[in-house]
Amino acid sequence: MSQSPLPLLEIQQLSVCYGRIQALQAVDLQIFPGEVVTLIGANGAGKTTTLRAISRIIPTSGGAIFYKGQSIIRCGACQMVQMGIAHSPEGRRILARQTVLDNLELGAYTRRDRAQVKADIDQQFQLFPRLAERRHQQAGTLSGGEQQMLAIARALMSCPQLLLLDEPSLGLAPTIVREIFVILQRLRETGVTLLLVEQNAHLALQHSDRGYVLEAGRITLSGQAPDLLGDERVKQAYLG
Repeated sequence: MSQSPLPLLEIQQLSVCYGRIQALQAVDLQIFPGEVVTLIGANGAGKTTTLRAISRIIPTSGGAIFYKGQSIIRCGACQMVQMGIAHSPEGRRILARQTVLDNLELGAYTRRDRAQVKADIDQQFQLFPRLAERRHQQAGTLSGGEQQMLAIARALMSCPQLLLLDEPSLGLAPTIVREIFVILQRLRETGVTLLLVEQNAHLALQHSDRGYVLEAGRITLSGQAPDLLGDERVKQAYLG
């Protein structure tokens, strides 16, 4: 695919510490507009930490993060949403006692264009028909797959250019996982750029342009997704 000379997101020598524990060490990563990029690694490798650092939920201890060429290292999480970065976290974090519709409306809390917000809710219901059927249902009563769909739809309500997705298939049945990845492909076709953390490395790489391998807080391997799928080190460690 043709790439812009300017990355949408660029991370340079990023480090994050939790007390005395070094969670990320000198991480370099680039994402270009329109790409799907997967970050794979074992549990505890630093994948979720990377996403949380990008969305400015946690502080960094070194390095730089650029979005559209602008440093965001001193920005707050709310500013990230306003700038076009949305984060669908691991564990979904939906508002269980609120309805599906309430969750979607809250996803658009930074927006003032109420007519367009309503149109975008309708668009989410087209993308996720199950949510349309349950729009007035409390989110906590949804199935796991439906809750994951709601978490993604809620993130999309901020109209992001970059969507950070943390473990969207975790704990879901294979049929639901396939359904969610079909939806992610549709999102990509609309121009949303995706950074994906996913336990199912094989499936994630099949739906990605490029990938990075994170081990003990360091990037140890990167490349085009087909090359990583064929790499013996990746096969042995992550593809089974």
